[in-house]
Amino acid sequence: MSWMAAPEDHGHSPDEVAKRLAGAGRSTHLRDFVYGAIDGAVTTFAIVAGVQGAGLPHGIILALGTANVLADGFSMAASNYSGTKAERDDMTRLRAMEERQIDLNPEGEREEIRQILHAKELDGAVLDEAVGAISGNKTAWVELMLSDEYGLNLRPPAPIRSALATFVAFLAAGLIPLLPYALGLEPAFRLSIAATGAVFFMIGALKSRWSLSAWWRSGLETFAIGAVAAAIAYMVGSLFRGA
Repeated sequence: MSWMAAPEDHGHSPDEVAKRLAGAGRSTHLRDFVYGAIDGAVTTFAIVAGVQGAGLPHGIILALGTANVLADGFSMAASNYSGTKAERDDMTRLRAMEERQIDLNPEGEREEIRQILHAKELDGAVLDEAVGAISGNKTAWVELMLSDEYGLNLRPPAPIRSALATFVAFLAAGLIPLLPYALGLEPAFRLSIAATGAVFFMIGALKSRWSLSAWWRSGLETFAIGAVAAAIAYMVGSLFRGA
């Protein structure tokens, strides 16, 4: 059973509907968190497994692992910031272009509204009224073009918040494989495997809260992704044992 509430588990009173619609389309950082956490755990444990496979000292594992958590985490956050900002900038560009097109060629833009609404199965007098109502409000007109013509999210996430969510998740999950080595626990590698596997499973199980997958299925899926990455790293490291 998924942790997500069934669609019918919300109220339909006027106040409840208004409150729910007010939050519709609000951007979240779920993707940033999941992506950062999985990549942080995978890449750091890949370093642990690779160095362990090569039979190198634990100090090297700590040095390389810590460098990866900080440098790669920052790199991912910076990349996410740049990508998210580029999307927002593109939406600003397209908004200005649509506003200009409405001023220069209003009839052509009305035809676009008509075809968009017709594709939603509006027809006849209802279609004519809807086209007239939307074209009478320039803001609504432009936003319809952005969402239906270009497929844009009208409420994209904030670049800095996206970057911070990615970095924090990467840092939190990426440090887990290093803890047994940092604390001097033995057998460090086995403990690192167990801790990292638990993190993978927990990330997947948490992710099921926003999907239709059962929590255990989502957890096992994410666990399998991490296990494959770790196995590859360990095998590559083993090739250099004693080199």
